[in-house]
Amino acid sequence: MATLIAPINHLPHEDAEALRKAFEGWGTDEKTVITILGHRNSNQIQQIRRAYEEIYQEDLIKRLESELKGDFEKAVYRWILEPAERDAVLANVALKSGKNYNVIVEISTVLSPEELFNVRRAYIKRYKHSLEEDVAAHTSGPLRQLLVGLVTAYRHVGDEINAKLAQTEAEILHEAVKEKKGSHEEAIRILTTRSKTQLIATFNRYREAHGTSITKLLDEKSDDFQKALYTTIRTFNDHVKYYEKVVRDSIKKLGTDEDALTRVIVSRAQHDLKVISDVYYKRNSVLLEHVVAKETSGDYKKFLLTLLGKED
Repeated sequence: MATLIAPINHLPHEDAEALRKAFEGWGTDEKTVITILGHRNSNQIQQIRRAYEEIYQEDLIKRLESELKGDFEKAVYRWILEPAERDAVLANVALKSGKNYNVIVEISTVLSPEELFNVRRAYIKRYKHSLEEDVAAHTSGPLRQLLVGLVTAYRHVGDEINAKLAQTEAEILHEAVKEKKGSHEEAIRILTTRSKTQLIATFNRYREAHGTSITKLLDEKSDDFQKALYTTIRTFNDHVKYYEKVVRDSIKKLGTDEDALTRVIVSRAQHDLKVISDVYYKRNSVLLEHVVAKETSGDYKKFLLTLLGKED
């Protein structure tokens, strides 16, 4: 369930002209920018981008970058990119910024095989080298094997389950969680090749056999591989609860993690942000929009609330 409120019929040339007018004069009319872009879906925004360039021979994205600033500019910029291009940018930023490998895992596990393939294609077009090349360049050892395997996977999509295989591979993952020698390679093979349906069956079998979720034993692990392993299993098992935790962690820290908060809201607004918001409320007994309004400010706050389907 999406939170985005977009009109069924819209006129991209009129939107382009209204945006151009918002850029003219002594200051940018941010309210108009939010009203238009915050209420258009991805296809509509791409139509606006094309119309704007056709009328004014100018790239709308570059103009917005020059007109807006701070977290507001970053959120709008990521919102108006095509989904595959946005994920390519998020992956590149995550790799260059250090060790935010969770973003790579999110993209690789939450998207459909076709969507992931489109991200890899967009990455090559934008950066002139492959996503897997950059992932390999920034990692090593088991972490490299896991992440490269995830980003290059093209999984079967279907409801078929092999119960015997789930039982066998649940024990293999158990060995990997306990960090026993030689278990990493097999765990990576399972997580990078099996269908999502088969993996969920394996995780369920693990819970039945060991009386606890496999992620419970991974949660407190400190090294990058174990963290990536935890994120991989959690996103495959229930990406909505995973995203709820990302949002919760972004807000409860000393100082809001705007990058994480923006990433979830922007990337899920057209998909399941309403479900994530509902889970957040059940978990924390406070509405997500209220927390966002409290922890952010200015046009950035107004834009995020618009994507949440709430007007400031």
